[in-house]
Amino acid sequence: MMAAMALVTSLIGLTPAQAAPGAHGPNGEHLDAPGTAVNASGLARLPDGSVNVPKIAQRRMAIRTVLAPESEAASTFELPGRVVMDPNAGGRVQSAHGGRIEPGPKGLPVLGQTVKHGDVLAYVRHHAEPYALATQQAQLAELRAQRQLAEQRVKRLEELEGTVPRKEIEAARAEAISLAERERSIGASLVAREALTAPISGVIARADIALGQVVEPRDVLFEVVDPTRMLVEATIADAAAAARVAGASVQGMPEVTLRLMGVSRSLRDGVLPITFAVMPAKAGAPLRTLPLAIGQPITVVAQSRERIKGVVLPAQAVVRNPSNEPIVWIKSGAERFIPQPVQLRPLDANTVVITQGLSADNRVVVQGAPLIAQIR
Repeated sequence: MMAAMALVTSLIGLTPAQAAPGAHGPNGEHLDAPGTAVNASGLARLPDGSVNVPKIAQRRMAIRTVLAPESEAASTFELPGRVVMDPNAGGRVQSAHGGRIEPGPKGLPVLGQTVKHGDVLAYVRHHAEPYALATQQAQLAELRAQRQLAEQRVKRLEELEGTVPRKEIEAARAEAISLAERERSIGASLVAREALTAPISGVIARADIALGQVVEPRDVLFEVVDPTRMLVEATIADAAAAARVAGASVQGMPEVTLRLMGVSRSLRDGVLPITFAVMPAKAGAPLRTLPLAIGQPITVVAQSRERIKGVVLPAQAVVRNPSNEPIVWIKSGAERFIPQPVQLRPLDANTVVITQGLSADNRVVVQGAPLIAQIR
């Protein structure tokens, strides 16, 4: 019996202890909760903020690292800008006189439609005041009667040719011709309409008309632009910094590069305008496919002639930590990555320069950094 009791006691000692439902530990934790599951993949964020990434996971995430040597790069600064129309490759269509809109030979054009130089986009039928219209109609009737009398007089004088001096016959003919021209001119003014033609070959960027619409003089009815020629206008408050601008790019658009055309010498609303020509980043690429539109606000990354020292990295190597600080991931071991806060300045749409936070012997993650930052 004593041997049986000893066996039962030993079995109880080998059975894991189970807490009663609802039991709590000294720190308030649930003792009946299941143990913390272990991440089978080995991906884990360690208490010091670093991340453990096994080799197989690194290959699956396409993580790539490089040594970060210090070098020199052009100093950059960001400027607000917008896309504007090239004055030599765009134009506005306005009516010189007010009137009612009528369709052109091919109807009214729509936004994005391709037109050629000289194409008739629409007609403006002029309308006069009732009193002025009545005066013109009365004058037209009077001229018609005078012209008929002059033609009859010319016919009678021609029948008496030889007895009537020739100069009287020629004077009567000239008077009849003059009255006919005046009648034709006033008659045409009563039904006159103005043809609105395309100033250049391009696409319709603005169309603010409809059939039957009454427009006022000098209203902008159409804008025609050449999509292969656009400009970017940026503004800067520091005249000294504006004089040091050497080139620029568009933030977030690696397929676009900007060529400096000139800096204004007069302030406009307290800032200096800087004009850039839009160029494709790849030689031979069509400008028509660039993701830009007239009036679009953009951020211009201007390059200065000054040089700064730092570590040049791809822009995708920099991510944000939970405090919204820029960081890069440094590989400190075969499977360990450490977040490193840095200070940076953008160089162009694809690269940045790290001015503080890295040394020459750091191996920095340049591909897959956003995936590492998501590991919890």
